[in-house]
This record gives sequence, structure tokens and C-alpha cells, in this order.
Amino acid sequence: MSKSISKPSDAKVLSTKPLMVEDARWTRLVLCAIDHLNYRKGKLIGSIVAILQKPSGPELLLQKQFRPPVDKAVIEIPAGLVDVGESAAESAVRELREETGYHGKVSEVSPIMFNGFCNTNLNMVHVTVDMTLPENQTLKPELEENEFIEVFSLPLKDLYAECKRLEDQDYAIDARVGTLAEGIELARRWNL
Repeated sequence: MSKSISKPSDAKVLSTKPLMVEDARWTRLVLCAIDHLNYRKGKLIGSIVAILQKPSGPELLLQKQFRPPVDKAVIEIPAGLVDVGESAAESAVRELREETGYHGKVSEVSPIMFNGFCNTNLNMVHVTVDMTLPENQTLKPELEENEFIEVFSLPLKDLYAECKRLEDQDYAIDARVGTLAEGIELARRWNL
């Protein structure tokens, strides 16, 4: 799997060069994101709930990825932008393969979910990963040069407790992961 990046000092510098203010790319990136948002009408992110079918029981596929805005490694589910002309389901299968190396089948796509605090919205795409398939035995992620992702999985039955343990180890828990863990815990407590 990929090298774990848990703090800024672990990051790999790809290149350095003087940057003139007029050449700053972040300005163009913001404009590009706004253009993309207007084109896609906010349907930007496919978030993947990938369940690994293991003999010991179902496990949720997760990633550790350093996120500068929170200055921590974040425990996340795989996710990515839905490309133009691509459905959330197609994006999920592609992103799952690119970020983790796993090949899966879509079983369900949620309604569009809105954050409420910003213009980012998402679909939760349920994907089942058959661990007996040859392509899921030797994983070959297709990470971009600037992506550093560590892939792991946790038993669904332990997700809530594991989120607490990981938070105690100074990881940030992505809201989607935390919400899944809370839902499983509520179902257990209320015998649903």
C-alpha cells in the first residue's frame, strides 16, 4: 500500500520554483472549481461505501490521507469528483480502482446529500468488493503523483469504537465515516 502521510513534514516535495503573484495557480483553481460547479450544478463528489466481504465478516474500506485544512491525517472513505459525462456510480467504481486498487460492483446509489455549509454535495455509492476475485488479490492503485493514501479496513461491527480509538490517536474522523459509525451504533443500541 501507499506510504502514510500523517503530518506536513511527511509530505513529499515534488518541485520548487519562484512564483510570481500573477502566476499563482490557486486563483485559476478557484475559478475552475466554480465553473465545474456551475456546469455540474453541484453534483460533485461520489463517496464510496465499499464493503469487503471477508470470512470474519464485512469490513468497511477506509483511507488515511493528510489534509492540510485540519493539519492531520483524516480517516476517510474513498471519494472523488464525478467527471463530466460520468454518473456517480461510474465515478465510484473508477475512484475505488484508482485510489485503492480494488474492483467492485455498485449495489446502490443514495439520493444527493447536501452539506448545508457550502456548495459541496455528494452521493453515497454502495459498492461490494468480492475478495475472491483475482483482481482483488494483488492491488494496484493508480494514484496521482500528489496523492498519498494509506488504505485499510475495519470490521463494520467495530466501526464506532475504532473511530473513537483513532481519534484518541490524533486522527481526524471524516464526517461521512463518523456518520456511518453513528448509524451502526444507533441501530445496535435500538435493536434495529
